[in-house]
Amino acid sequence: MHERRAETDPLGLLAMQLSAGDLLVKPTARGLRVTEPQVDGCRAEGAAAGVVVTCRPRLEDGGALWFYTSRQEPIAPADNVTDAVVAIRGYLARQGKAR
Repeated sequence: MHERRAETDPLGLLAMQLSAGDLLVKPTARGLRVTEPQVDGCRAEGAAAGVVVTCRPRLEDGGALWFYTSRQEPIAPADNVTDAVVAIRGYLARQGKAR
């Protein structure tokens, strides 16, 4: 099996941007598992806090690639990684406050 290059793989590029900060990113069979160590619920391995991010076409946007949460909530278009990073950070922050 060959690895996809981050420059042409939206999830790979997103992973690079997220891990450049203080977020933990782990590729899984379901997508990217993203956790924030600063949020209490994210510290332990296997903790429920965090988000799994996938990338797939969004029919409502003419089939353009979008990032989605594991709950199938659209995050941002795949060609707008900056907005995706901001949205994911916000999602994690809201999860931390809910605990």
